[in-house]
Amino acid sequence: MAEQILESVRSKYGAVAQSALSSNDDGVKAVAEAFGYSTEELTSIPAEANMGLSCGNPTATAHIRPGEVVADLGSGGGLDVFLASKLVGPEGRAIGVDMTPAMIERARANAATGGYTNVEFYLSTIDRIPLPDASVDCVISNCVLNLAPDKPAVFREIARVLKPGGRVAVSDIALKGELPEAIARSMAAYVGCIAGAIQVEEYRNGLAAARFEHVEIVDSGVDLNAYAKVENQSGCCSPAMDQESCCKPVPDTAASLHTELTDLLAKHDINAAAASVKVYAIKPKPAASTPCCEPSYCA
Repeated sequence: MAEQILESVRSKYGAVAQSALSSNDDGVKAVAEAFGYSTEELTSIPAEANMGLSCGNPTATAHIRPGEVVADLGSGGGLDVFLASKLVGPEGRAIGVDMTPAMIERARANAATGGYTNVEFYLSTIDRIPLPDASVDCVISNCVLNLAPDKPAVFREIARVLKPGGRVAVSDIALKGELPEAIARSMAAYVGCIAGAIQVEEYRNGLAAARFEHVEIVDSGVDLNAYAKVENQSGCCSPAMDQESCCKPVPDTAASLHTELTDLLAKHDINAAAASVKVYAIKPKPAASTPCCEPSYCA
C-alpha cells in the first residue's frame, strides 16, 4: 500500500513538474501569496520554481542565518531552496531532497538558470535522507511530510541529520477534526496533501517520540480553499487570464491534480477538519557532563 501511494504521488507530481505552471500564472502566484510568500520573494527566484503546491512559507519562520546548512524535504522545483540560499549566503548551503525525478530535473534547471552556486538537489524519499548524521542546521519542508506513508521514520531521519541544537521549521497540513469520508478515501486528496495528514496531537507526539523538544504547532488560519485559485490554469485559461502566460499544453495528469482537488473542496468544508500549520521543534544538545564531585573536594 505504501509503495502504491508513493507511485501515485510520483506520477501526479511528475506531471506537474513537466507542466508550464509557474509564478507567471496569476492563479499559481495567488496560491503562493495566500500561503505567505511576498511578491518580492516570488520575483527574486526563478518563476518555474513555484507551481502552486505550497501550504505555507517555512523560510519565513526558520530564522535562517548566514553560513548555515539548510535541507528542504520535498523540495519540488526549488522554491524554498532558492529562498534559503539567499539567507545562508555564499558560505552556507541549501539542499533540496525530492523523490520525483522530474522535480529534481526542473529544480536543477532552475538553479542553472538562476546562477545559484550554493544549492544542491538529491533524488530520494524523505524517510531515507541522503545526508550524513548531524550535518544540517535547519530542516524545512512545505506541505510534504503529510505525503509520507511512514511519518515516524521521517521524524527519526530529520533528527538524525540535524546537528545538536538544530531546528525544524515546517509548513504542513494537519487535522483538527475528522475528514469527510469522501476526502479521507480519495487518492486525489492524498496527493493533494489532505487525506494523508495526521491529527495535530499525533504530529506533536511523533516529534516528541523522535526526541525533539520545544515542539510548537500553530494553525496559520489560512483558508485551504486557496488551492482553488489554480483551477483552469493547469488545463487552460479563463477569459480574464493572460492567454500567453497560462494557455500552454500540460499533461492531463497535471490538470487533474488541481481540478480533482478543487472539486473536493467545492463539495466539503475542508477548513472544519484540516489546517495549514506552522511546525517548529529543536533537537536537544547533549547534556553537559556532571562534575565528579563538589569543587571544594576536587583539589
